[in-house]
Amino acid sequence: MALHQASPSQSHFGENYAQELQEKAALLPRTVKWHMIGALQTNKCKPLAERVPNLWCVSSVDSAKKANALEKGRGALAERAEGEHKPEPLRVRVQVNTSGEAGKSGVEPGDAVTALCRHIRDECPHLQLDGLMTIGAIARSQAASEETTNEDFVALRQARDDVAAELGVRREELQLSMGMSADFEAAIVQGSDEVRVGTTIFGQRPARADAKVKEDVESGED
Repeated sequence: MALHQASPSQSHFGENYAQELQEKAALLPRTVKWHMIGALQTNKCKPLAERVPNLWCVSSVDSAKKANALEKGRGALAERAEGEHKPEPLRVRVQVNTSGEAGKSGVEPGDAVTALCRHIRDECPHLQLDGLMTIGAIARSQAASEETTNEDFVALRQARDDVAAELGVRREELQLSMGMSADFEAAIVQGSDEVRVGTTIFGQRPARADAKVKEDVESGED
């Protein structure tokens, strides 16, 4: 999945699955800036942050436990590195459940968002609070256009403004990641700094069981 950001070339790519991200990162150039954008289990956080030096951002942090595990992983990577090879802090975004759907991951809007953001900033020195993200309700995404207002995008922007005020930082220091292939135009109009447009660029993703990171070239299979 490609992520649109203002840059002269495309170097930011997102992945939904932690294991696939690790496999792809091992095969592709270190110049790729990887974003973990899918749901992330707590036990996958430490190895991901530790084994992928060019992991740029984790966008789906919704608990202090996950933040702490990412902190441990990035800290372990930093301890092994020397001199100029020391990794910069890992960017993380707090996922907010703006739609209130029970099946959606994310922190509920309000004090819980601010508390998690404060924890990342104050207790995780190897992490950098980069902003907030949301995956809103499908119905709202399908109805979105440049002329309509998506309530999920409004809610995320408000959550960002509240966090900025509580932490005493400028709003511009906290990125907004919202909008996908179905609604990225509306998201950009409503202030998104990053949109996730994998289907638009690459087409429909195959079923996970059918997806291969690398073809079986070593075995000589056609």
